[in-house]
Amino acid sequence: MSSCEEQAYRLLTEYSNGFMVSQVLFAACELGVFDLLAEAPEPLGAVTVAAQLGTSSHGTELLLDTCVSLKLLQVETRRGKASYQNTELSSTYLVRASPKCQGNMLRYLARTTYLCWGHLAQAVRDGKNQYQEAFGVPSDELFTAIYRSEGERRLFMRALQDVWSVSGRRVLAAFDLSPFPVICDVGGDFFKDPLPEADLYILARVLHDWTDARCSHLLARIHRACKPGGGVLVIESLLDADGRGPLTTQLYSLNMLVQTEGRERTPAQYLGLLAAAGFQDFQCRRTGGIYDAILARR
Repeated sequence: MSSCEEQAYRLLTEYSNGFMVSQVLFAACELGVFDLLAEAPEPLGAVTVAAQLGTSSHGTELLLDTCVSLKLLQVETRRGKASYQNTELSSTYLVRASPKCQGNMLRYLARTTYLCWGHLAQAVRDGKNQYQEAFGVPSDELFTAIYRSEGERRLFMRALQDVWSVSGRRVLAAFDLSPFPVICDVGGDFFKDPLPEADLYILARVLHDWTDARCSHLLARIHRACKPGGGVLVIESLLDADGRGPLTTQLYSLNMLVQTEGRERTPAQYLGLLAAAGFQDFQCRRTGGIYDAILARR
């Protein structure tokens, strides 16, 4: 095998093993590995971790060493004995006590999103989400499926809070919002219920859930409710102009296929929807993070 072939095969193997990586992360969070190590006064050995978690020594050692390779844990070996502790990454984002912990989002990804992705090929065939196949829940009413139990609804809402604990400040700082004294964060049953009066309406990860037709309907309602000179702030993960990147946003767009009615869009596609609803004076800001912002005025 040539060096080019070997590199290509390694890349293919990396891609095909990606689901294993996510399951390592999900399992370590579910078992409480990072919380245990955060609370310990010193690094712990695999036997101690296993004893405190109630897990097998063999499985625990394999999991911990894989987390080391993934830069989720660091290890120190003295006299042949390995001791483990959290890295800055896991301390910041995977320990429950951290204000930036993403634990709820990871649990939602593990329990719900991951199962829907098991039906990606069928979603591509059907062009619709996979709640029926994954959970036996009809998805004609999207959020009835998403909120299929009280526990699932709470987990979903807490997962969104996790996202904004990291990304919220950056997207809200993309524009000077001081000209808008009254701000409405749009959520709930917004296709039917009257919208409150506001100077600015925020649509944070809302439009990507819906078809163009449903987005147009919602934006038209907001335009009618919006005061003259008021505006709408759209916060989404934006595709590049050609729709072929960034990879994270492309994956999110496929996730919209398996879990919602919508898709991620390019800035031009969002501007087209906003213009059709009557908005103007568009400004698009890339934040350097996963989520970007578009401001438009009535």
